[in-house]
Amino acid sequence: MPRKLPEYNASSLADIAFMLLIFFLVTTTMDTDLGISTQLPPPVPPQQNDDDQKIKERNVFVVLINKNDQLLVEGKLMQIGDLKEAAKEFIENPNRSEELPEFKVKEVEFFGEVEVSKQVISLQNDRGTSYGLYIQVQNELVKAYNELRDELSLRKFGKPYEELDSDRQAAVRVIYPKSISEAEPKNYGGGS
Repeated sequence: MPRKLPEYNASSLADIAFMLLIFFLVTTTMDTDLGISTQLPPPVPPQQNDDDQKIKERNVFVVLINKNDQLLVEGKLMQIGDLKEAAKEFIENPNRSEELPEFKVKEVEFFGEVEVSKQVISLQNDRGTSYGLYIQVQNELVKAYNELRDELSLRKFGKPYEELDSDRQAAVRVIYPKSISEAEPKNYGGGS
């Protein structure tokens, strides 16, 4: 007589699998910090005149991205790889060119009286611009500021910007403030 295999009750197996699924869904962390970390400027005081807000054309570095993912910088086509150096040249204006930003003299802790550029980088993209290129352009512009801050930190304090204490970092940020203005997307390359 053949031997009969013992049966076991598997009805609770589905319940256990369901509870494990809920456990892992609840305990798993998800990265939600995708995107760009940007601090918005403070609101403009109501008593400030419109004349105070006008910026001279030479102080604005215009970066446009069209729907074909072409980069137009100051009216000229540019490759993404050249953007950082062009932005650094604009921000720093080492030769004090008349076509590049003006400077104002400021008293800065640890530095004394220094000339600070009145530069603003204006970034505008087309509605059809790819997100990937938009992020690349943002990264290149931020790298330009970071490299200038690092170079200044190394010259003045002998260490990179990230290794400085918060007071020294704040002083360096006064000299090289990150001024990136983003306009609402438009349709540049034709089409809708």
